[in-house]
Amino acid sequence: MAIEITLIHWIYVLFIVLIIGFMVMKKDTTLVSIAGIVSIALLATGNLSSSISSIFNSFAYAITELLPTILVISIIVAMSKILSSTGVNDTMISPFAKLIRSPGQAYWIIGTLMMVMSWFFWPSPAVALIGAVLLPVALRAGLPALGVAMAMNLFGHGIALSGDYIIQAAPKLTADAAGLQVTQVIEASIPLVITMGLVTTITAFVMLRKDMKKGVLTVTSSSVDVHTGKESQDRELLTSFQKRLFAILIPIAFLLDVAAMIVFNLQGGDATALVGGTSIVILALLALTAHKSKGFEKSTAFLIEGFQFGFKVFGPVIPIAAFFYLGDSGFVKILGDFLPKGSHGIVNDLGVALAHAVPLNAGIAAVTLTGIGAITGLDGSGFSGISLAGSVANLFSHAIGSGLATLTALGQTAAIWVGGGTIIPWALIPAAAICNVDPFELARRNLIPVLIGLAATTIVAMFLI
Repeated sequence: MAIEITLIHWIYVLFIVLIIGFMVMKKDTTLVSIAGIVSIALLATGNLSSSISSIFNSFAYAITELLPTILVISIIVAMSKILSSTGVNDTMISPFAKLIRSPGQAYWIIGTLMMVMSWFFWPSPAVALIGAVLLPVALRAGLPALGVAMAMNLFGHGIALSGDYIIQAAPKLTADAAGLQVTQVIEASIPLVITMGLVTTITAFVMLRKDMKKGVLTVTSSSVDVHTGKESQDRELLTSFQKRLFAILIPIAFLLDVAAMIVFNLQGGDATALVGGTSIVILALLALTAHKSKGFEKSTAFLIEGFQFGFKVFGPVIPIAAFFYLGDSGFVKILGDFLPKGSHGIVNDLGVALAHAVPLNAGIAAVTLTGIGAITGLDGSGFSGISLAGSVANLFSHAIGSGLATLTALGQTAAIWVGGGTIIPWALIPAAAICNVDPFELARRNLIPVLIGLAATTIVAMFLI
């Protein structure tokens, strides 16, 4: 049964186009996002005062949804700053500096490590663990911070999360919706994930090297100093022995975190919380050791600095996230039940409408599943729409007589690459924040490689159906 597409749905689509257009033109999207929120609220409620109130309510909802990510990034940054200011960071990264000597090595080694870590613990805690240690190494090797963010983002939130072969949350959702076994979806996704991963990461690296040769992207001495703390006056507060001791104990602490994640099966938010808590303990111990009686005040000062950084980075993203959350479960929580009966959210309604509007053959089915995955990923979750992808794959496979597992895996891959995410600004904030780069610029950098990858993956899927 087709869902009724109302004016609210079309206004949502219109503002998506406007927001993407503003991002491509490198214009700020805050006012456009706010206008979209008010327009949708006014259409839904018919009440001007409620529409104005929806701006605040949608911002509050977005902050609530993003708060765990904001918190862990702020804590990691606070810890990184005290590591840099005391010189412990230099001692920690010196062994890695011998392994990573060129921008190319930095890109592929960091990306590969990020992918492996993300398979076991999902990308957010992996970003925190890898970025804090290897970012300074990459900068010294000549890879710009934006390149580091791209590597962590594409390999972690892209390749690892779209396959999700260890934790298997994504294939479980799509398999259940499609009426398949999880192993069937995993097996069907392997050639698609490999195609998407290779095409996207290689394209991104080629474009990155091209811009580095042109001088568009460079590593300045100031950016290296920011991440290594060379300008700090606190570097002599610890003895060489103390620095070496902390340089050994800190990786051990995080390795114990990894062991705890495996033993206690901690994943996603639980794993992130463990990393965040460990970072606070490290910050406190280092502050007390380096600053003695002033360690209490210094701990608070570094935390405040971390929170300032976190909200500064997330500030421009909250309005656009608030708008896109209206496309999913946020609509009812912010505005109330004003969508047509049977609606499952604006983006899911649009995906269903697309599925009912196209003729069916193998090629069209593959293109449509990619489109549905991408559309449902626009809310920045990646996981919210993959059940729909599984359901539509089931529908299409019956119509064309084959390809259920491949279509299911294709929809999953597209949804998570878009929304999980590599081209939705607030979905890729962990990597952007750790690397101190603009999340919108990172999204723009990822856009062309991801679109090329989706096109290649869709073509491969056509031959596998």
